[in-house]
Amino acid sequence: MTSIKEGMSEITGWLRDATELGIALVLSLVIIDILFPGTTGIVSNLGAIVAQFSKEGLAGLIALLLFLVLFRNKQAS
Repeated sequence: MTSIKEGMSEITGWLRDATELGIALVLSLVIIDILFPGTTGIVSNLGAIVAQFSKEGLAGLIALLLFLVLFRNKQAS
C-alpha cells in the first residue's frame, strides 16, 4: 500500500516540476516578447486566452479566479 502512495507522490512531484518549468518558460518568453516585440507572439496568445474568459462574462471571470486560487494553493503546499 505504501508503494502506491510513494508512486503517486513521485508522479505528483514530477507534474509539479513540469508545471513550474512551464511557468518559467512562459515568463521568459513574455520578457523576450516585451524586449523584442513580435518575436514569440506569446503576449498576443495570452491576451486571446484572457479574452475568452472575459467573453463568458461573470462565469468566465469566476472560472479564471477559481483557477488562480487553486493554482496558488497548490504552489503554497
